[in-house]
Amino acid sequence: WKVLTALHILFCIRTQKLVAYQREFHALKERLRVAEHRTLQRSSELNNILEQFRRVIAETNGSKDALTNFSDETQKLLKELASRKPLQVPNIYHHLPHLLNNEGSLHPAVHVGLGRTGVSMVMGIPTVKRKVKSYLAETLHSLINKLSPEEKHDCVIIVFVGETDTEYVQSVVTGLEKEFSIEFSSGLLEVISPPASYYPDLKDLKETFGDSRERVRWRTKQNLDYSFLMMYAVSKGVYYVQLEDDIVAKPNYFATMKNFALQLSSEDWMILEFSQLGFIGKMFQAPDLNLIVEFILMFYKEKPIDWLLDHILWVKVCNPEKDAKHCERQKSSLRVRFRPSLFQHVGLHSSLAGKIQKLTVDVWNVYQGHTLEKTYLGEDFFWAINPTAGDYVLFKFDKPINIERFLFRSGNQEHPGDRIENTTVEILPFSSKEKYKRTDDRFYRVGQFEKGVAEGAVDTSFNPVVALRLSVVQDSAVWAILSEVSQSHAIICPLIFYIMFIFYPAECYPV
Repeated sequence: WKVLTALHILFCIRTQKLVAYQREFHALKERLRVAEHRTLQRSSELNNILEQFRRVIAETNGSKDALTNFSDETQKLLKELASRKPLQVPNIYHHLPHLLNNEGSLHPAVHVGLGRTGVSMVMGIPTVKRKVKSYLAETLHSLINKLSPEEKHDCVIIVFVGETDTEYVQSVVTGLEKEFSIEFSSGLLEVISPPASYYPDLKDLKETFGDSRERVRWRTKQNLDYSFLMMYAVSKGVYYVQLEDDIVAKPNYFATMKNFALQLSSEDWMILEFSQLGFIGKMFQAPDLNLIVEFILMFYKEKPIDWLLDHILWVKVCNPEKDAKHCERQKSSLRVRFRPSLFQHVGLHSSLAGKIQKLTVDVWNVYQGHTLEKTYLGEDFFWAINPTAGDYVLFKFDKPINIERFLFRSGNQEHPGDRIENTTVEILPFSSKEKYKRTDDRFYRVGQFEKGVAEGAVDTSFNPVVALRLSVVQDSAVWAILSEVSQSHAIICPLIFYIMFIFYPAECYPV
């Protein structure tokens, strides 16, 4: 017994030492990344100074009178710089030549905050004027309240107001200063907005990919907004995380993201995804932002931001002589997914006029662009890889609707074993029902899949319903395809899952 006790004590001591060594290793790794990042910053700053010297020499035309105040050694150095004939290096002005018309085009028109730098993580939140509802304050509360005191000193949150209406921008600043005065005074929170001269003329953009003129203008401006925000954030920290202004963060999100990034070699990834949705929870290494911004600015009028990011990965790792599956595998090595999602999208109304955010997918790994949105529009099927516990599909309705019954069916005659199991059906009523048990986020469970089918009636007291959700409670060993979805005031179509690689039409049932 004494021997076993001694061995147990020895094992515990060694385990504690191992944990301590691991902590020291991760701390050293982080310090090295910070040092590397600062070295790159200083190199960039020195290059800028060098360019300014060259510009000054060129303006003086080598005049002796202009150089008399410098020492002989300095004059010799300046003459050497002036005599060099470097190649013309492309820069932002090649892509946005209108910026040359105004010296302040690349300076924030509004900047509120202390300008904190040297942090581990910078979180960028772009926001624009919404006609219906702003979720910005709720988003900031969610992010800030889930930070520890130490974490609040190791990050900075930048709100980018993508509007040139000075009165509106000032109203946003005033509201945030009243609600987050402590965060502004500590340096945790900053607000910036671009000058009107930053944006080119967006009136005569070419309509592409079937998008309307208004949508093309919206997505083009969005690309420019992201670029401005990234350019401002690049010198502030080691990691940059792109968020949106209508999200809810999960507890311990900061430490989870930071630790996950530290466990990976910096050369092994370009994007870490902490949410499947849109441009939410996408982490980048700060030095990579320069490449990303340059790529976006090259094609900002051509495609949406998510497509451009995918193209960057394609250029870096895909072989044109290989098939699409090989390319997807290669890209997944640079685009690493963390499960489960750390951020949830809560906004119903998009900043694009008339666009309703009906759908939310979390954390289903969508395959080759077969998105739920396209399925909802009847353009495609939803194709997802192996749903896991915690994943869900959420449907939000334009207006609350009445639902009497629901039916979900999986599998088919060719693939009877490919069925959805361990997945629940949940609804979100317009108003809470105190006598019923609900989830932490106010949903009520009304059914579940059994032998591949979920069917049942909805208690009339729950109506009207704001949203409907399918929640996976246990990992699935098979892929999932949702083939068709539709709804109207009179009919709600059951969300039919087909776990296969071909399309089968769904059926609709009256309610």
